[in-house]
Amino acid sequence: MAELRFNGSVWCNIDMTLRHIDTIYSQETEALGLTVIEWYILRILYEQDGQMASRLAEGVGRTPTSFTPILDGIERKGLIERRQHPADRRAVKIFLTGEGKALQEQVKASIERVESKLRQQFSDKDWQRFQHVVADFQTMAL
Repeated sequence: MAELRFNGSVWCNIDMTLRHIDTIYSQETEALGLTVIEWYILRILYEQDGQMASRLAEGVGRTPTSFTPILDGIERKGLIERRQHPADRRAVKIFLTGEGKALQEQVKASIERVESKLRQQFSDKDWQRFQHVVADFQTMAL
């Protein structure tokens, strides 16, 4: 097992790991003309199109206040469109365009390539353990 840096500092080591993993994801998403966050948003919309912007932000771990510029970028690429919520004029729902839907198979294939690349580094048991640790970190009360 490799040694952890900075005397085992959890934050520093997770941050460094995230940067390495982000590079792997970025290589896949850039080939599609997307950023990693745009890729995540499309993935969520493929599961359920027509979601509220605030729910999408929550789904990708972003604050709604920082989310508008991200949606602007995806909309400029012609992959999504905003529509006013029929019951609440202040709310906006996000829908895939035809172009956004057309990318679904490419996005799905890129997901499989990344997951395969990451999983190759670990035994099945270690991969499952890792997923449990990540899930536990995500549900920690602040």
